[in-house]
Amino acid sequence: MKSDIFMVTTETIAGREIAQVVGLVKGSTIRTRHIGSDIMAALRSLVGGEVKGYVVAFNAAREEATERMLTEARALGADAVVCLRYSTAQVLTGGAEILVYGTAVKLR
Repeated sequence: MKSDIFMVTTETIAGREIAQVVGLVKGSTIRTRHIGSDIMAALRSLVGGEVKGYVVAFNAAREEATERMLTEARALGADAVVCLRYSTAQVLTGGAEILVYGTAVKLR
């Protein structure tokens, strides 16, 4: 994902000064498992290894949640999001929320 907004997990951006904090930004999505992925996961659990269907699904969910957060940051006129964090929570059987959040800032 290429973005016009800096995204970092740190409180600062090397070589840049934060001029203004514009607020909390977040993005989320809720995804449920696919029956095909569940069957493959069950088979994979017998022999071990990575469940590629889940990896693809969760990567897509993170991308979607991140883009929603960036949309909020753009609407606030932010140049960057600092202290970026991801969180995952089970919200129903077979479903999980992917949440991304951080602090939108303007740079000098």
